[in-house]
Amino acid sequence: MRFIFTMLFIYCYTFIYSQDRQIDLEQFAERLFQIQDADINYEDIYESLLLYQTNPIDLNNATREEISALYVLTPFQINNFFQHIEENGKLLSINELQTIDGFNLNTIFDLIPFVMVNERLDSRSLAQRIREETNNYFLLRYSRVVEKQDGYRNDGNFNGGPSTIYGRYRVSRSRDFSLGFTFEKDAGEAYLWNPKNKQYGLDYYSGHIFLEKKGIFQTIAIGDFQLQYGQGLVFGAGFGAGKGSETVNSTKRNSTGIRPYASVLESGFFRGVGTTLKRNNLSFSTFYSRLNQDANLINDTTYSDFEEFVNSVQATGFHRTDSELNSRNQINEQNIGAIVEYEFNSRFKIGVASLHTFFNNPIQRKPNNYNQFEFKGDQNSLYSGFFNYGWQNFIIFGEVAQSSSGGIGAVGGWMASLTPKIDMSMVLRNYAKDFHSFYGNAFGENSRVINEKGVYWGLKIRPSRKYEFALYYDRFSFPWLRFGAEAPSSGYEYLGRFTYKISRSISMYAQMRSESRAVNFSDDESNLNTLKEGVKNNYILNVDYKLNEILSMKTRIQSSSYRLDENLTSGYALIQDLNLRFKKFKISTRAAIFDTDDFVNRQYVYEKDVLYAFSFPAYNGRGLRNYFLFQYQVFRNLTTWLRISRFNFADRNSVGSGQNEIDGSRRTDVKFMIRLKL
Repeated sequence: MRFIFTMLFIYCYTFIYSQDRQIDLEQFAERLFQIQDADINYEDIYESLLLYQTNPIDLNNATREEISALYVLTPFQINNFFQHIEENGKLLSINELQTIDGFNLNTIFDLIPFVMVNERLDSRSLAQRIREETNNYFLLRYSRVVEKQDGYRNDGNFNGGPSTIYGRYRVSRSRDFSLGFTFEKDAGEAYLWNPKNKQYGLDYYSGHIFLEKKGIFQTIAIGDFQLQYGQGLVFGAGFGAGKGSETVNSTKRNSTGIRPYASVLESGFFRGVGTTLKRNNLSFSTFYSRLNQDANLINDTTYSDFEEFVNSVQATGFHRTDSELNSRNQINEQNIGAIVEYEFNSRFKIGVASLHTFFNNPIQRKPNNYNQFEFKGDQNSLYSGFFNYGWQNFIIFGEVAQSSSGGIGAVGGWMASLTPKIDMSMVLRNYAKDFHSFYGNAFGENSRVINEKGVYWGLKIRPSRKYEFALYYDRFSFPWLRFGAEAPSSGYEYLGRFTYKISRSISMYAQMRSESRAVNFSDDESNLNTLKEGVKNNYILNVDYKLNEILSMKTRIQSSSYRLDENLTSGYALIQDLNLRFKKFKISTRAAIFDTDDFVNRQYVYEKDVLYAFSFPAYNGRGLRNYFLFQYQVFRNLTTWLRISRFNFADRNSVGSGQNEIDGSRRTDVKFMIRLKL
């Protein structure tokens, strides 16, 4: 019978694989990731996502957590998938997904970039598999700002030129191996050769050797790597979506374990060795890391008990000026950790984790009102316990952790498919004001797991294949002071999104989001700060239409307003995209007009970029935004990209500030990249 089903879907097989298997990062970002309202570098998030794309999961050997970590399938779909495997055996083809209740073509199209069906065992040796692997490439990227910035003038402070150089080599195979290295020189950094200071030409190098499924060794990592376990209170690196229009599936973190690290972000990863051993249902992971990081060394006993200490660890990775070079590698951080997991069955898993961090110089921030409970000292320990339990179409999860300070962090919740067309989730969290986790990335309002309580509700309704409603409501509070609020405060956030797939070639969505936060407000008469409620509303109307196989377009209108006391400000952006695809050519263009009253109303918009580069610029002020992205496949193994983007401002005579300031009203960025498949 399964053979007959497979034959019946041969036509669908041809249809599915005639589509572009490359992920549409723009649509994926808009659906999954946190609302872009801050200057956050999303490269690490996307890097983890693209790891799944370049190393797809084998559906015949995937675990529930691995599939759940894609944030594509609902609990109902996941449950039906594994029930199908249990009743019928391994998949014969990816098209067999269409025989599973709850799977439609849209779902399968979302899965295709990240999954595969392995149909045969590979008897070749590891060396031969590495040598003959087709997922083997080298890429080189060059970028710069065309206009001269103040830091590069004769009296500027930048030591190097305005070019950014980035390169990567990687060869990898899903659930087998990954080997690679990455290098980068940021704009303004000089080429330096000083082995005593560990400077070897370019500013940053990263590399890894990563092996999987080698006997009892589930993973062996040498070099740079990250860890994701539990709900991210202790180990929260990797692909973790936050609050966004995917209101249900993205609320739960997943234990994906030790993963290779290949990003150019110069913090938030481990450098050393790590391994996971598994026997039957018990797995044990351990690692050791030693990494130098940038920091400001201080000799000042006026507010510290330490003769020499660090007042801040810098994560920018910039070494352009003498002062930035002086802070380079000023603190050595060592980490040792262990994780034990026990899987009772495919639906129930528990685990414990520990992380111990040691610094060669103590850390102490300059005290002020809001940071009195921040980490202080030269070592920190974290211990946590976590679990994940599934029953029918219901999943419950949670994690509790404690740091050396005694502070406790806790997060837990559930997600469920109430019916095949209705999904719901809830998350509770409580992160103490003295809970210290350097590598945590759990669900929450803030970017760090500290000083926060909250409850989140998410709902998704699909009345038909054409309509979808997504909603969430999040109520949160900050028990202690925070930056910009000189008293304990609270707030709320809610989002509603309606998606309508008019036809196979036209789709649209409308979204509204509102957030309320208490912030400092200065009364001119009394000259005293009080807390006032600041409410920001965001609105988006987006239409995608594919005219034919060559031409597609996107029209987008987004706006915002911000009310604080009696003051009301606003901003908007009107965006038109045009995309062409013809044989070996791909062209993407944008024309946008924007007008914002202030920085609070800046408009963050995803922009297409060269492969493995990600752009979320802030449209702020009044002006025009354009970009042109050209992709050309020169040969079967050689592809090139060229991107030119420009801001033209109508409300200023200079762009940027400090050493990045440009005389004039425009800024132009150029980026060129080649990828060679080996």
